[in-house]
Amino acid sequence: MRADAVLSRYGYCSRREAPLWIRAGRLVRRGGEVLRRPAEQVDPSELLVDGEPVPFVNGLYVAFHKPTGCSCSHREQGTLVYDLLPPQWLRRSEGISTVGRLDKETSGLLLITDDGRFVHALTSPKRHVPKVYAYECAEPVPASAVELFASGSLLLEGETTPCLPALLVRETPTSGRLTLHEGRYHQVRRMLAAVGAPVTKLHRISIGPLRLEDLGLAPGEWAPVDPKLFDVD
Repeated sequence: MRADAVLSRYGYCSRREAPLWIRAGRLVRRGGEVLRRPAEQVDPSELLVDGEPVPFVNGLYVAFHKPTGCSCSHREQGTLVYDLLPPQWLRRSEGISTVGRLDKETSGLLLITDDGRFVHALTSPKRHVPKVYAYECAEPVPASAVELFASGSLLLEGETTPCLPALLVRETPTSGRLTLHEGRYHQVRRMLAAVGAPVTKLHRISIGPLRLEDLGLAPGEWAPVDPKLFDVD
């Protein structure tokens, strides 16, 4: 990759600004050689920019603890998930996005990447990646909901196909966990509302094998993850 392309590809600056960075001596090989030519061919993994390694040279894959009150959209009004992330990520040439979404008032585990293939693999209806949510409701969740959700026969308002079988675990009359293998619009809230238990608090605790508890992230914090964990090949 050209030296100037490294700086623009990984979000340091624009392609037009890159020659100025290079001529200022801000791009250095790990052995200490200062690069001076924008067109020089380089390996991003062997470079330092302002003394620091180039991050996520093989793609950006992070787990993020989404707090309530922020949206996953790039366009909505108010605070966005992207406002809480390093600005350099937003300037990466591939662009970053969330893997699926959580609504504004739902907190918990969210994956963020610049790899469109990874997004497609994890959100494809054919993969049925399990996602576990902890919920609290304003009214008791009826015991009959366990069998109803597991049966795969629940048809939500406005839908033409029933929900896939889902595992409901009632920990108290008004709280518990729900495991889904699909990602319909506001699905957890709509499923519980359908059985007379409107959700008051919702938190995603895991996606596939990745558990937020194991990551130890406070709201607003992130950590890199290995995409191989999700077996998307």
